[in-house]
Amino acid sequence: MSKIYLCSPKEFDGVESLPTIEFKRVVDSLELDRFDSLLFTSKQAILYSEELNPSWRDKKILAVGEATRDFAKALGAKDIYFPKNYYGKELAKDIVRLFFDKKILYIRPKVVSFNSKEYLAKFGIDIEEKIIYETKCKEYKEKNLQKDSIIIFTSPSTIKCFFKSFRWDRSFKAVVIGESTLQNLPSEVEEVYIANRPTIKECVNKAVEIERNLKKM
Repeated sequence: MSKIYLCSPKEFDGVESLPTIEFKRVVDSLELDRFDSLLFTSKQAILYSEELNPSWRDKKILAVGEATRDFAKALGAKDIYFPKNYYGKELAKDIVRLFFDKKILYIRPKVVSFNSKEYLAKFGIDIEEKIIYETKCKEYKEKNLQKDSIIIFTSPSTIKCFFKSFRWDRSFKAVVIGESTLQNLPSEVEEVYIANRPTIKECVNKAVEIERNLKKM
């Protein structure tokens, strides 16, 4: 019988939690008065913004990712723009069209998989950045993963940190949250599935679907 491991700090029923990353806030204040729009690409950035300066929710929010949008809404943000295309030219076009006259602050982690500031600058969009947290690897020294397991990766960071503690077994299968995460998998990961939508919930659903199909074999 396969076992499903979720390499994210978030817990879900029906899968075993195996958080390979943890977060640490790296600033004690967040100045927002000069900005009328905020760019978020993660729930964690919103959570720390809430701790540092609750007035973030009064700004116009550009939320990349469904989970980011939903979390911003849950914490009270009213003016939220959610782009259908997360990266590339289409996202840039949306920002040019809707935020061309706005002063945008990108509230972000120390390391990002996609350099939004550099990319948007090519389209004449100047945004400022504020690093408010960092992602660190959580180490495991004595934990054996069951063979035939399904491993869920929700970001490039979860992949990097997983391989600092574990070796990949050829019987394992991987589920990734999207294309960016997929591109960070090492070559020894041969059997990979992509979630139908880029959310952790859909990753879990995909893993459960794979597990059910294996039981029928």
